[in-house]
Amino acid sequence: SVGIAASHNNIANAGSASDIVKSFQSNLLAVMKAAHHTSVRQRYDELVPSISEHFHIPLMTQIVTGRHWSKAQPSEKADAISAFKRMNVAILATLFNGYNGEIFKVLGERPGPSKTTIVSTHLVKTDKSKIKIAYVAGKFNSGWRLIDVVVDGGISELKVRRSEYHLILSKAGLSGLIRLLNDKADGLMSK
Repeated sequence: SVGIAASHNNIANAGSASDIVKSFQSNLLAVMKAAHHTSVRQRYDELVPSISEHFHIPLMTQIVTGRHWSKAQPSEKADAISAFKRMNVAILATLFNGYNGEIFKVLGERPGPSKTTIVSTHLVKTDKSKIKIAYVAGKFNSGWRLIDVVVDGGISELKVRRSEYHLILSKAGLSGLIRLLNDKADGLMSK
């Protein structure tokens, strides 16, 4: 076991958006380094506390579900948050399945839209190639939380997810999306 939960920084007291990004990337790197002897399920279990602590999953779920969120019952909202988190953690546990000397570098931060802060980083591979990763962070009563990710200057992950979920939400509502996300997470973790 990597023991990420025991190594978490107290991010509620993090002084900047960059601090929360560094903390998350440190946890992710620990999972990557242990990946050669862990299953997807074990990596998932190690990543859940980190995702819960570093990302504002309820707000992200509200954003990707759009108008369906305001009509949902509290229990349905809770199920949607849980399913959205499960699916996102399962994706990370599947993607970050090894370590080959990669490092994360935080380059700096700048103001973003709607009182957010954009933290620019690179995932630097051993061949010196870089993947640009920008995190969108917001400051909440509980401290800094990440609310979106943009890879290689592309489209925000939340916009991609919102577009992906639009059809299922219009056909099957929030309950249909919850089933779909849980099924996807189950499929990824069974690998």
